[in-house]
Amino acid sequence: MMPVKLLRLFFLLLCFCGASQALKAQRFLADFDSTLFIKDTVRPLVKRFQNLSITGYMQPQFQVAQKQGIASFEGGNFSPYSKNRFMLRRARIKVDYLLPVANGTAPQALFTFQIDATERGVIVRDMFLRMYEPRRQNFSATMGLFGRPFGYEVNLSSGYRETPERGRMSQTLMPGERDMGAMFSYDERSRTQEKPSFKFDIGAFNGTGPTGITDFDSYKDLISRLTLKEWKVTKTLTLSGGLSFLYGGWRQDSKYKYEMTNNGTKTFGVDSSLSNTGAKALRQYNGADLQAALKHAWGKTEVRAEYWRGTQPGTATTTVSPASQPAGPTYLRKFDGAFFYFLQNIVNPNWELMVKYDWYDPNTKVSGNEIGKAGTNLTVADVKYSTLGLGLTRYFDGGLKMLAYYDFVRNEKTLLPDYAVDLPDNVFTLRMQLRF
Repeated sequence: MMPVKLLRLFFLLLCFCGASQALKAQRFLADFDSTLFIKDTVRPLVKRFQNLSITGYMQPQFQVAQKQGIASFEGGNFSPYSKNRFMLRRARIKVDYLLPVANGTAPQALFTFQIDATERGVIVRDMFLRMYEPRRQNFSATMGLFGRPFGYEVNLSSGYRETPERGRMSQTLMPGERDMGAMFSYDERSRTQEKPSFKFDIGAFNGTGPTGITDFDSYKDLISRLTLKEWKVTKTLTLSGGLSFLYGGWRQDSKYKYEMTNNGTKTFGVDSSLSNTGAKALRQYNGADLQAALKHAWGKTEVRAEYWRGTQPGTATTTVSPASQPAGPTYLRKFDGAFFYFLQNIVNPNWELMVKYDWYDPNTKVSGNEIGKAGTNLTVADVKYSTLGLGLTRYFDGGLKMLAYYDFVRNEKTLLPDYAVDLPDNVFTLRMQLRF
């Protein structure tokens, strides 16, 4: 019984210390603004835990699909005999511990731990240590499980993101958003929003994502991002943006490597050199994004645009980045995709209308009836998808909101038997959220 009592005492101490801090939840994954650090806001009961912060959010929701048993990127596939469901999409608790420099209020190091506990189980979402350059804290080094520094939508926290889910491309190429690795960052602390300010991150990652038990090969993903932080161009207009780059890959399990060729017919041609076994299947992404927000009497109007393109290795039937060694032949595909957001307050900041459009084309070399022709080796993994989302959000005080959102999902029509027409896979989501 003694360990149980100790755990209960520890939990109560965490709750007390978390309630006593003036630290805010982070808007972006693995991000922490050290300017929010306050050492002695309230003298804690236990000195050891005086620099703890506890944040979190919960997202219960109800969904209705267009048809039973559809495959969906709106919280996962529906079961074979169900077209509606209640689910706890996310329920997360995050603990941050800041170690201050001696006799100072600036951070020396940050430890972050976050779990997600739903009806589907409990998983770790973040577990990392960040050390700051002691003089000005402009430089930092991070190691552990944390968000990959690529793109805007991938790094925008689900507690702040206006739409229920990230786009299909984000979920396919970077499932789970996080990865095991190490990163070096430059982020100027003594800045003002009235002048342009930049942040630069560069790191090496396993490439297996948060569900990979261990790295299955020796190849690493190099990821970097240059970010223009929020800049007040005028009193009402704010701009931000970024450029992202990923270079890496994973081990090929077979000597058979397929790439697109065009000898009158667009098809996958095979390279069966023995040296392909164990070689690296190239993974390379380039991304650019821009955000603009205009404040007005109703609240604000915001537009966001983001575009990715590059090379993605996969199998014959999927382009999802793997958490374990992909078996069989490797297929290399050129891809592109984009996300567009339009956010508009209506009457006042408590009501927000949103429109989102995104697409993911896993194989830009083919389209339409070129997919499914006999002898081309083209499959469902080469089908382009686009999604139009419409939503309305009501914000309440204290981090509470309600969201109604409908996704119109469209796949391109091909010669594949199941993709000759658009699939009935639209989804409606009604969600409540409380963030603290």
